[in-house]
This record gives sequence, C-alpha cells and structure tokens, in this order.
Amino acid sequence: MNTPLITADLVDLDLTAGTKDEAARALARRMVAAGRVTDLDGFLADVAAREAQMPTGLEGGIGIPHCRSAHVTRPTLAFGRSARGIDFGAADGPATLVFLIAAPAGADQDHLSILSTLARDLMRAEFTDALRAETSAARAAALIRGEDPQAEAADAADAADAAAEDDVEDVEEGNADEAPGEAPAGQSQDTGTADSGTDGAADGDGAEPFRIVAVTSCPTGIAHTYMAAESLDRAAQAEGVHIHVETQGSAGFERLDPAVIAAADAVIFAHDVEVRERDRFAGKPTVDVGVKAAINRPAELLAEARRRAAEAPAGAPATAPMDRTGEPADNGDGFGTRLRTWLMTGVSYMVPFVAAGGLMIALGFALGGYEISDAPSVADHFVWTEAHSWAALLFQIGGAAFGFLIPVLAGYIAYGMADRPGLVPGFVGGAIAITIDAGFLGGLAAGLVAGAVVRAIQRVNVPAPLRGIMPVVVIPLISSAIVGFLMFIVIGKPIASAQSGLTDWLEGLSGSNAVLLGVLLGLMMCFDLGGPVNKVAYAFATGGIAVADPSDTSLKIMATVMAAGMVPPLAMALATTVRGKLFTKTEKENGKAAWVLGASFISEGAIPFAAADPLRVIPSAMAGGAVTGALTMAFDNTLRAPHGGVFVVPLIGSPFLYLIAIAAGTAVSTALVILLKSRRGTKPAAAPEAAGTTATPATAPAPASA
Repeated sequence: MNTPLITADLVDLDLTAGTKDEAARALARRMVAAGRVTDLDGFLADVAAREAQMPTGLEGGIGIPHCRSAHVTRPTLAFGRSARGIDFGAADGPATLVFLIAAPAGADQDHLSILSTLARDLMRAEFTDALRAETSAARAAALIRGEDPQAEAADAADAADAAAEDDVEDVEEGNADEAPGEAPAGQSQDTGTADSGTDGAADGDGAEPFRIVAVTSCPTGIAHTYMAAESLDRAAQAEGVHIHVETQGSAGFERLDPAVIAAADAVIFAHDVEVRERDRFAGKPTVDVGVKAAINRPAELLAEARRRAAEAPAGAPATAPMDRTGEPADNGDGFGTRLRTWLMTGVSYMVPFVAAGGLMIALGFALGGYEISDAPSVADHFVWTEAHSWAALLFQIGGAAFGFLIPVLAGYIAYGMADRPGLVPGFVGGAIAITIDAGFLGGLAAGLVAGAVVRAIQRVNVPAPLRGIMPVVVIPLISSAIVGFLMFIVIGKPIASAQSGLTDWLEGLSGSNAVLLGVLLGLMMCFDLGGPVNKVAYAFATGGIAVADPSDTSLKIMATVMAAGMVPPLAMALATTVRGKLFTKTEKENGKAAWVLGASFISEGAIPFAAADPLRVIPSAMAGGAVTGALTMAFDNTLRAPHGGVFVVPLIGSPFLYLIAIAAGTAVSTALVILLKSRRGTKPAAAPEAAGTTATPATAPAPASA
C-alpha cells in the first residue's frame, strides 16, 4: 500500500510561527519525525533556495513553500494553519494556510503532480473554507488527500473496507454532481472542466456553444499555471462556454488537438512567459493577458474573447497568422520588468556563443601567441603538422562564433518580445549594427526596435486573403525593411557615434577614474550572481572584445569582470573551510564545489549561500568584488578570453598581480561574511545523524526547483 501524501501527524492546526522560515522549520520538523526528511537543516536550505528565486505566496491567504531535495525520502506534504498570518510575499497580504511540499531529488513528476493538483484545489472556495474551519488534524489530512474526512476516524481493522466504500461513494457523488461529459477535477491538465457538458446549453435554442481554447503559463510553471486553468474552467462552465485549456507547466505540456484549435472561436493566452508553439493558434481572435488576470477575472476574459470573435472578419482561414491584438499582460509588472526579461532573453542565447567562441580564441592565443590574429585563412593555408595552423584554426572558428554575438543578441531580444516572427528582423538589425560599427548598444537597440515593429504589425487587421502568407512573407519582409531603414538611416548612426564616444571615454580613463569603473563593475558582477545585473556587466565586457582589434581598455574591462565574478564562490568556499561551524552541513558540502566553480568563473556557485542568507552573503560578496575590480584596473590587467577563470591565466596581462587582486577580494568577502554570521547570535542547528543520511552532492550546489 502506498504511503499517504499527508497524514494527521503532518498537520498543525495551530501554527504559531511568525515568519516563513519559522513556519517551514515547524512543518519540516514534523516531516523529520515522520521519517520523511533525513536532514532538517539541509532540507530547509533547499526550501530557502527555492523561496529566494520567487515568493511562494498566493492570493487568498495561501503559502506553498516547496522544493525537491536529496534529504527527502518520499513525496510529502505538511499543512499548517496560522491565526495571525505569515508573510509569503503575496500581494494581498499574509498567508493563513501554509502547505510545505517536499519531493525527493529527481522526483519531478511527483513534485509537479502534487503542486498542480493542490493549485487546482486551492481555487475551490469550499476546499479552503473547509480547511479554515476544520478542528481535526486527521480530517484535514483526509480533505487534502481528496478523501472523505471521516475516513481517518475509521477503525484500523476496517480501514480497507472503509476505503473501498468511500471510493464507491466518491464515484456515485461525482456522477451526481458533475454535468454529463465533464471530467473529474484533476483528471486532465490540458482539457477544461467546462467541456461537452455545456454543449447545447449556451443559447438555449440548440445553437452551437461558443468555443474557446486557452493556454496558461507562469514563470515557475506550477501554481499560477494550474490555478488560471481552473479559474477559466469554472467561469466557462458557469457561462455555458465550451473550453479546452493547455497548461504549459514545468512538467511540459500536452498539446491541444489541432481539430479542437481549428474549431475554436477565440483564444485566450494567460501567460507570464512566452507561449510555446503559438503559431498553432494563428488567425484566431486572441485575448493576451498575464496569468493572474485569468485567476482574478476569468469572466471578463471570456466576455472579451466573445467580443473579439464578433469583431473578427468573417471567413478567416484556420491557418491564418495570429492577430495579436491583445492588451499588454496584466500581471502587475511594469515596463522595466518586461524590458529586463526581453534583454535577458537575448543575453541568455548569446552566452553560449561567447563561451564557445571565446574559449577557442583563448586556445588559439595559447598555442600560437597573440600574432595568430594576423594568420591567413586556414581555408587557404593549413598544415596538419604545424601547431601554428591548429592555433589559427581555433582562432578563426572562435572568431566566426563571435561574429554571431550581436545578431543573436538582437534576434532573441526581438524573439522575447514577439516570438518567432521577431527573429528575422532582429537578426537583420543585429547584422546591420555590426556593419555600421554600432556594437553592443546597436544590437540592443536593433532587438528592441525589431520586436516593437513586429508587435505593431501583428496588431493590424489585414484582409483575409493575406493572412495565410503573413508569418512567412509579409511580416519578415515589412519588419526587416523597417528595421533596416531605421538602423541604416535613422538611429544607427547616432548609436554608432554613442558607441564610439563611450569607447573613446573608456580609452581615456586612467588613475582614479579607471579604479572607480572597476569598483562599479565588481559590484555589478556580485550583486545577483549570474542574474540580470551580472549579465549586463558581462555582456558589456564581451561586446568590447568581440571585434577584430579590441582596445586596451576593453581588455582591462574583460579582465575586471572575470576576476570579480570569481570572488563570491571562492569566498564562500574559503569561509566554509576556515569557520565551518557557521554553516550547515549542506553548505559545507556546497563549499567544496564552490572552489571549482569559482576557479572556473561561474558566479552561480555562491547562489546556495546567498539564497539561504542573502542579507549577509550578498553584501559580503559585493564588497570583495569591488576590491577585486578596483585592483585589476589599478594593476592594468588585460584579458582577451571572455571566459575560463584560472585556466586562462597565461593569457592575462600581469597574471601574478591578477591573482593577487582575486585573492584580496576573496579575503575581504570571506572576512566580512564570517563577521556578519558570527554576530547574528545563532548557530546552524545540528543535522540529525540518521543511518543512511547523505549530504547534497557537491556537484549540485543548488536544488532544481519547479
């Protein structure tokens, strides 16, 4: 018999914790006592790391902290009810119902199934109301499991018979309550509950019901994705609308039947991340909003879908391109947040080109010296037995990869804004930015312009005969022409002048000014450890050396950025070595991996430490990064490779001083984090030493999360 997901001993109806950390610890202790968690502190560190990525508070007074962890033996859910409320970051206030969800490392489907089912249940007022009113832990556990709450009170000897009777009763009750053809809640994640049961009921005169297909998705792909689907399902059922919802969650998604899409009268996109394969919905009147809009006002979205369907030209082909006339995502995010998301999309696609091309260029320099940049094309001259030819080959392959940096940056910024139609004008604009020497700034501008142009074209109502060729001919043609005109004639030259002026200004930096630039770059690299600010500094540095003849200042900036980015993980590794008692067992294991990650210039190696204690770790890391940045600029260190850490030290100008700068910053960060942790007045709780307990593998410093 399978172990229940939640039992009475995992329920606390009088949770007295005042903070989300205290709440997680109180519920996690119950998991440890039940033998479902082997290392309390290790598990809580994984919970904190997930919480640091995005708050887990939901509207309606709900908190759902969750994670996958190597310290969990089987999928488990603990429930706590707080009278005064606990802040989990929800916009509408503290949570009174807290669900702590734990899944073993690697148990993706178990983890996602628990979260998605719970998210749907939380949309039912009768479910949350019952939990708030329940006085028995056993009945609350049964309610969460979806069973008859009275089953927990059955005698153990009759448990099997009672369970069988409950199953029969559930089936009978479900048949009585559900409309004909309606799927039971939670049976399918991609088909709405307002299905064929509403056929013929829409207008009361035998007319076909209004048909909608919808897609829901959120950044984590869990709670809001399924809550939005459930909300749309319920609203559609209430209004007699036939709906099918495709939930694009972390577990992947099951595509809607093309016949269902073809038969739909309208489409609702409720999403905070890009809808995957949205070309399937081409030509349909579309309502495009944020995922929370579907949760908070589903009836309005259904009404808007009806209105847009009524306004759409008659006879539009099912294969026509999408008419994205939807209003901006109503998810509470401002333009600045969306802009950062678009830029990060471009940078994330650019980074692999930087890594591959940059390391090959570095290897070329290592084998053939800096003069290898003047070698003839290996297509015309290549000698198999000459190291110089191999060096030239590596350098020229790396240079070819580097040639894609700005077009890829621009293309995928446009992709983040307008999906696949943005790729062609984005790449064209990026290539033009290279042609006119507009550089990194030109690539940014080209991507944003391309995305804006495509979005504007998609809002235009075009004649039905043209819709079939819109995505493959009209949009690429018109958008590329407009972006090309703007880049060549209007904005390209001013941007190129600005890029040249910035380069000249950087070239003129010396003394204290250069040191201040180093401090700024060091702070940026250590602020969010691989996040947007870190990536902006890194992209700025790599853009400066992605030219045939990079300036000396550009080489200094690259050296500064890489040195500062190495400091946080090295500092955390050193701190766990010299003052291990200040860190949990899991953190000490992560510290071993941080040595390698820091030496390899992977700033993300410090994320587990920052997630668990951001107010002490991040300022410490920034202080050390600022010191290292200032010193590398003062030492006039240069670097031609965009990555590699200590493995490219031979390519660094004044390598001994460079290592001193890194060591100094590491020492400052280490001393500061030890000082701050020592002054907090508490020590990490000792992890229980149970037989078979294993630490988090050092190769996985941060748990993957939904």
